[in-house]
Amino acid sequence: MRDRVADRETTYVRRVAIIATASGCGKTTFGRALAARLDVPFHELDSIHWRSGWRETEASDLRRRVAPLVAGDAWVIDGSYRTKLGDLVLEAADTVVWLDLPRRVWLARLARRTLRRLLFSEELWNGNRESLRGALVGPGSLFGYALRTAPRRRQRWPRELARFRVARLRSQAEVDAFVRHVWCQDGQPASETDFCQGQTAPNPYRSFHRP
Repeated sequence: MRDRVADRETTYVRRVAIIATASGCGKTTFGRALAARLDVPFHELDSIHWRSGWRETEASDLRRRVAPLVAGDAWVIDGSYRTKLGDLVLEAADTVVWLDLPRRVWLARLARRTLRRLLFSEELWNGNRESLRGALVGPGSLFGYALRTAPRRRQRWPRELARFRVARLRSQAEVDAFVRHVWCQDGQPASETDFCQGQTAPNPYRSFHRP
């Protein structure tokens, strides 16, 4: 493994921001697995943003709480909250992972996850639980928001993320491969994935390149 990797240009991964086209792409599951693989702290921004009673944290307070996290030497952060934080998280990351799974995948996952949370009254963050109304009713509902924003993100993000180093993962196989091929050498988290510099040319792991 080491000999094979040594022949490649090694890309170091110490601070990873994870974003997704829609809920159900698996940001949190992927983030926890990646953080465990790299042996770095994992932070889920939803748990900071959503206070009890589904009250939102104000932008200034959210920035105050997130800024010390991104100042750390190594981390995996689930989410970016760009509407409130701008590019605070993305600019601090050395790698942005964009989970861009097909709609048929994330929509089915979202439905199963929501059903499970409703049936078992699962607590999410700070005592909050999903409700049927919150999941299905209105354009701001969980499903309505996901279906509305996913096409917009796919259209806008390739342009908006062009200045960052992005691994755009379009299938579960690519997500799994990303975690498998991240390894640590002498305490320095690294990925043997070759990131294309602003190109869409294929590499050994296909779509690990800028969007």
